[in-house]
Amino acid sequence: MIVLVVNMHACVTYSHVGDWYMTSAIEPSMAAKVPFIVWQSMLQSFFMGLLFFLAGYFAAGSLARRGPGGFARERLFRLGLPALLYMLVIHPFILLGLDPWDYDFGPRAAWYAHYLSSGHFLGSSGPLWFAVALLLFSLALAARESALGTSRSTPASAAPAASPAGKRLLGFALLLGLGSFAVRLVQPIGTNLLNLQLCFFVQYIAWFAAGVHAARHGWLLPLAASRQARVAGWLALIGGPLALLALLAVGMQYAPKEAFFGGWHWPAFGLAVWEQLTGLGLALGALALFSRQLNADTAEWRWLGDRSFAVYVLHAPVLVALAMLFRKLPYHLYSLVALLTLVGLVISYVLADLARRLLGLRAIL
Repeated sequence: MIVLVVNMHACVTYSHVGDWYMTSAIEPSMAAKVPFIVWQSMLQSFFMGLLFFLAGYFAAGSLARRGPGGFARERLFRLGLPALLYMLVIHPFILLGLDPWDYDFGPRAAWYAHYLSSGHFLGSSGPLWFAVALLLFSLALAARESALGTSRSTPASAAPAASPAGKRLLGFALLLGLGSFAVRLVQPIGTNLLNLQLCFFVQYIAWFAAGVHAARHGWLLPLAASRQARVAGWLALIGGPLALLALLAVGMQYAPKEAFFGGWHWPAFGLAVWEQLTGLGLALGALALFSRQLNADTAEWRWLGDRSFAVYVLHAPVLVALAMLFRKLPYHLYSLVALLTLVGLVISYVLADLARRLLGLRAIL
């Protein structure tokens, strides 16, 4: 998932599809954008939702071990501090230190003082919006458990349950599609509240809650091993792009592109439903693939896994700096995206390893 996050931001840099710190000086033609629209839409449909699902799955065990109070304190430390590190150090560094736009910010000290005093830093979490949102979800979960006063078994002691049936999963996705459409009536795609894109939060909240439920009832492994997970993955992988292209082809003939982003428009409804159906299928397929083909605890996998969150925190300035450097290279759209992704991942992992060696950073990265 972290690799896909880095790739998404590398794609935005050159495709001009989506928002990122900087985009290339050359905007691709619509024909060149179409593969990016499909690829980035496929990623958006599932990769952050799956991260919230996994976070909820592991949150259940931590909550059971620590109790609501201890869990809340641990989440404030492990999620709140990285978010503050990004807002107070990394984001200003990208603006003032890298400054890919050659913008005159004036006296740096005065700008930074205003950045803090005005509260602008609260909406400057960049990719760390995920940590902010996950912290809010975790605190809400802790408050709920504290109010209920119930004790929960850990995932290890939970008796495995049958995985959700296909009809139930389909109904779940359709409900999320309806919910996303409803939210986008007031928060269309492209809007945010303190850097939180609420247009996607119906999925994030539901998948986080599903992760907690999966841990407590022991149905994650049966689901990942099920035939329906593999079938759903293939259907989404093959049918998802075809359905999206058909929706775009028809929708663009009868409605402006803004009609896909939200409001009482059938393209917005179609995109919301497509997103949830495809996203659930891709997530199930990813779980099936990794549980069957890549479920090995090797030193290499552990090294990568231990540094994945640090890569998430640190990759933004790496991609921006590299994109500035790559301005001198010949323009070839897809080659530049691949180069930025690969080099960005390598350097981000190296920086993550170095950062985790520093006293104070290892505990939060």
